[in-house]
Amino acid sequence: MRSRMRERGHEIWTPTYTGLGERAHLATPDITLDTHIEDVCGLLAMEDLRHVVLIGHSYGGMVATGVADREAARIKRIVYLDAFVPRDGECLLDLHPPEIRERIVSAVLNGDGWRLPPNPPPPDTPEDDLAWMTERRIGQPAKTGTQPIRLTGAVERLPRTYIYCLRPRPGDVFRQFADRAKAEGWEYLEIDASHNPHITAPDALAEMLNGIGRGGQL
Repeated sequence: MRSRMRERGHEIWTPTYTGLGERAHLATPDITLDTHIEDVCGLLAMEDLRHVVLIGHSYGGMVATGVADREAARIKRIVYLDAFVPRDGECLLDLHPPEIRERIVSAVLNGDGWRLPPNPPPPDTPEDDLAWMTERRIGQPAKTGTQPIRLTGAVERLPRTYIYCLRPRPGDVFRQFADRAKAEGWEYLEIDASHNPHITAPDALAEMLNGIGRGGQL
């Protein structure tokens, strides 16, 4: 996705949350949602980024919401890509139905006790991508899922776009946010893809994000 967006003339930053990816060696049980929010806020400040289109995918919607609320003056628009959209005082687990929440908690307790297990990739993930992903997928610290987000309301005043992935999946927790986006008058878009369109439909997603970034979809 980075190369596709750069080919379309966009400057793109993809910060890695503490404890994940190349920062996996920093993982501890004390990492929270606030830690990840501060990761991105720090990037915005240190690089003095402004007029940012901030994209949050899946759990990243929790982080993007917190970042935008704290750094609203730097944000041009928030794009939620099949992502969670919390309200003040909600945590990630609050946004799942009880049966999924119980399954997640059980998986943490039956694992190392402090990491959320990674979700299985969509069944339409190409084999080559699946092999590449499998070596890099690790659980994230559980407190990122249990810490309630605290919002001032600044995020509510920013332009927002929701991109909903149309391909069916069991236990679709994202429909509620798509419905909220439509009800509250956000820019609402749909993509014919499963939950990871940056992997399974990168060209279609790049064109959609290009339109948003240039104002063509707004």
